[in-house]
Amino acid sequence: MINCHPDFERSARTSKGATLRIGDLADGMTRGVEGIAASVSETFMEPVVRLGVTGLSRAGKTVFITSLVSNLLDRGRMPQLRAAASGAIVSAYLRPQPDNTVPRFDYEAHLAAMTGSEPHWPDSTRAVSELRLSLKVRPGGLGSIFGAVTGPRTIHVDIVDYPGEWLLDLALMDKDYAEWAADTLGRLDQRPGSEGFVAALGGADPGAPFDEATAQLLAARFTEALNIAREAGFSDCTPGRFLLPGEMAGSPVLTFAPLPVPGGSTPRGSLWREMERRYEAYKREVVKPFFRDHFSRIDRQVVLVDALGAIHAGPRAVEDLRRAMTEILGAFRPGRNAWLTRFLMGKRVEKILFAATKADHLHHSQHARLTSIMQALMKEARRRADFAGAETAAMAIAALRATVEETREQRGESYDCVRGTLMSTGRQTALYPGELPEDPALLLEPARDGAEDWLDGDYQVMHFAPARLTLKPGEGPPHIRLDKAAEFLLGDRLR
Repeated sequence: MINCHPDFERSARTSKGATLRIGDLADGMTRGVEGIAASVSETFMEPVVRLGVTGLSRAGKTVFITSLVSNLLDRGRMPQLRAAASGAIVSAYLRPQPDNTVPRFDYEAHLAAMTGSEPHWPDSTRAVSELRLSLKVRPGGLGSIFGAVTGPRTIHVDIVDYPGEWLLDLALMDKDYAEWAADTLGRLDQRPGSEGFVAALGGADPGAPFDEATAQLLAARFTEALNIAREAGFSDCTPGRFLLPGEMAGSPVLTFAPLPVPGGSTPRGSLWREMERRYEAYKREVVKPFFRDHFSRIDRQVVLVDALGAIHAGPRAVEDLRRAMTEILGAFRPGRNAWLTRFLMGKRVEKILFAATKADHLHHSQHARLTSIMQALMKEARRRADFAGAETAAMAIAALRATVEETREQRGESYDCVRGTLMSTGRQTALYPGELPEDPALLLEPARDGAEDWLDGDYQVMHFAPARLTLKPGEGPPHIRLDKAAEFLLGDRLR
């Protein structure tokens, strides 16, 4: 840490192993008929783009959605969104969402939290929510011929907000209980906070008769381990509903844990068999409904990633992030899973953006390096997942800019810093977080090799509060590359 001033701190298989049949996933033809009707309606009337937004390890999806909507309503800070820069977007407004059973994303309350007289980060959402933003767009190119007659067309953007852990759960559909348990137990020594679960596991016999008290103890200790790992910056923390149980808290479908493969038999009524049964119930009754009701209807997807937080947490957290991105891309590759291909009936997510958030925690001179790290992580994920079909991109963004940049001198050296208000103290502080490497391999290789600490770097992270804002008419909140993200996700549908 460099101190040159008091306020300058550096800072799916079943239990028998059979693949799930499509009949287990499709509850009938109703949804297919609805999808066909929706497609016909979009073709001849008002098109709809369903944008899925999720985030890993506190990446800031509530802030992202709120700032994106605000900056689409008032487009003064969106020069890289071509439809906004050209004036093709005539107007934008919020409309009632089409899904009457899904909670509405509380845009107004979140915007007030971010831009009020005492700004603060809004509360994160802990379940699925939705918001419809409608855009009136003047057609360009050949479409302008028809636009001159018909006038601007309306495009609806339905933003679907859901926890990142639920997206990671889709990978469980390809694993039976034995595979999932072995994989999960194999990673315990790479994560902090698993001591309590390991101790409880040592006193359990998978082949012994099932006992509810034992199951509850194991599930509780396993849940504690998942929460500690997530707090420490790890990303792949499944099953996701263990972290966000909601109304399912205490239910048998959330009362299981990974067990080692028993040496002897596992008779009916044993602890192993009951844990296996509950795991399969979790896939059937929790994961499948999410896929059916929400995920299978998404057209575009943004995955927000706190890459800086993972780098700060160390090589093991970075490797865990790489693994999580592989699992995520795996969920978007219907060609590999026969049940998924048949269920989607040819529908694919068209674009996926992996966005490293909190770019405002770095000087702009390092943003390209952060983007390169995200691209390298995504490249490995694509290769390992054998993924194809959707257009993907990676970039560094800040949905709400909370800092300003400045350069400080220390012992004849210049340091590119960011200045903001620390959440912990409430005072203004300049931060020099250390330099990210130009070559992402200097991070990814030690992470892949299981290194415990970085040898040549010391990456610091501080948490900044949102700054007080004075917004001019027609301007949304300040950001970094949110307009570029919007262009990638929506630009082709606004032309």
